[in-house]
Amino acid sequence: MCGIVGYIGSREAYPIIINGLKRLEYRGYDSAGFILNYSEGMEVVKTKGKVADLETKSEGKKLSANIGVGHTRWATHGEPNDVNSHPHVSTNGEIVLVHNGIIENYDSIKTKLQEEGFTFQSETDSEVLVNLIEYFKKSENLDLAEAVRYALNEVVGAYAIAVLDNSNTDEIVVGRLGSPLAIGMGDNEFFIASDASPFVEFTKDAIYLEDGEMASISRENGVVVKKIVENEIISPSIQKLHLDLEQIEKGGFEHFMLKEIYEQPKSIHDTMRGRLLPEEGIIKMAGIWDHMEKFRNAKRIIIVACGTSWHAGLVGEYLIEEFARIPVEVEYASEFRYRNPIINKDDIVIAISQSGETADTLAALKLAKANGAFIYGICNVVGSSIARLTDAGSFTHAGPEIGVASTKAFTSQLTILTLIALKLGKHNGNLSNEKFMSLCYELESLPTKVEKALKTDALVQEISKVYKDAKNALYLGRGYNFPTALEGALKLKEISYIHAEGYPAAEMKHGPIALIDENMPVIVIAPKKGHYDKVVSNVQEIKARKGQIIAVVTEGDEQVKNIADHVIEIPDCSEEFSPILASIPLQLLSYHIAVMLNRNVDQPRNLAKSVTVE
Repeated sequence: MCGIVGYIGSREAYPIIINGLKRLEYRGYDSAGFILNYSEGMEVVKTKGKVADLETKSEGKKLSANIGVGHTRWATHGEPNDVNSHPHVSTNGEIVLVHNGIIENYDSIKTKLQEEGFTFQSETDSEVLVNLIEYFKKSENLDLAEAVRYALNEVVGAYAIAVLDNSNTDEIVVGRLGSPLAIGMGDNEFFIASDASPFVEFTKDAIYLEDGEMASISRENGVVVKKIVENEIISPSIQKLHLDLEQIEKGGFEHFMLKEIYEQPKSIHDTMRGRLLPEEGIIKMAGIWDHMEKFRNAKRIIIVACGTSWHAGLVGEYLIEEFARIPVEVEYASEFRYRNPIINKDDIVIAISQSGETADTLAALKLAKANGAFIYGICNVVGSSIARLTDAGSFTHAGPEIGVASTKAFTSQLTILTLIALKLGKHNGNLSNEKFMSLCYELESLPTKVEKALKTDALVQEISKVYKDAKNALYLGRGYNFPTALEGALKLKEISYIHAEGYPAAEMKHGPIALIDENMPVIVIAPKKGHYDKVVSNVQEIKARKGQIIAVVTEGDEQVKNIADHVIEIPDCSEEFSPILASIPLQLLSYHIAVMLNRNVDQPRNLAKSVTVE
């Protein structure tokens, strides 16, 4: 949520900041702004709306500085408007700050600062922090970096910040707690950003600040990293970026979401590559193998996640219990951290997060680690907080996912969970070698089957025309495809703003059936494997009440085809793998309906890609 971009060096900062903010638009935002620092003063421009609106507002301004910071804001304290937008300037007009996160004790600090004569223009907690920095700088006669450190030791909450002082045009001070921040290392030039995408074409070297760290960045002294509490200088590790510019461009597609839907054959293949080796009869996963005794002796696996990742975790529960026969519980990370859960030292806690920065999931992991559990991470971003916190883990290798509504990350998460379940099942003896090999070869064929499922696109687009004006939709699935129904409904809600609910098909008679009439589209996931006959009965019950049925079925199906209003066929596969294939037409359905409704597909309202605050 929110996005920070900054630059200090010999180039002009403005185009780097603007282009960087455009790269971070996927994070979700409602306003944007920047500050350029000159020896003779500052240029601060900010506005409600998009980065394009910021560019328009910048016309005619002085924009040739070599140091500056930009920001996209996702509103927490105060409505989205020009005044509440970032950057925020301190009362004396000298210090400027951009901030991602939430300062929880802002109100008490604000009261004290007002007593000291400070004034406030906005409703934000961020303006409180910039004035607190000014207070320490003046009252303690500190330089900017020390004033920032003093202030950060006083605040409670989460933050990634970048701070400039008009009296020094060769320094940016940054700090991080609970919200990501990367520093790109160039040749006597430096970049800062919420992730590496804004500076990938300039440098492949980056420092990722850890929680509780800050840095002073200048051309004269380079990057000096300190621990905020201990005031101790540390030597950070410089990581090589494995990110190419073309990965974060649309590549000829109208939207990132559509591009990412079509990337799934490759992303699933990349997730399996080097891990799934059916010819050798093995699944190679160092994170599991190096800790196999932990997994063998685990009394329980707890999966914690949010949103789409939680749906992947539900499928993971089916997979691990089916193949490995280890009890699994799937928890919303946001609830897990607050309900005083029972966590034992022989538990394994698996966290799933696309970004690796999800605040609730991180907090849940920290709670589990404090209680002695072994923690395992599944995420998509190398160098992310979850990747650094966990005892072991697996990267999905899906590549950057820019669209806010997750698509390829979801199917890659399912692929990782399948690999884990198969590996555990083979090693604890629950899966025979014959069954293991059969499943491995079938899993290897999934990218090709996903390519075939993508060929339903034109049909799905035609179906979308029929239902684009629906006000509600119901998604039904059984067994492995109950989570698929939840995910399909979430996708429609996220990007089209149509109310949709996912249910286990057997639960339809326990309430949702009351909603069904001739105006209600019902999307039924009915592959031939699993509880097919039961789902057919559900379809007949819907039809008897004049519901409009869109059925996702195995190719060649005739029974459901004769009942449903629309049929979308997917390739035949084992039930365990059907959520991956069934997800494809559901993603396309949501996408096309949203486009037809003229929604902002890649940046749906009120949503953010990486939820780094509560």
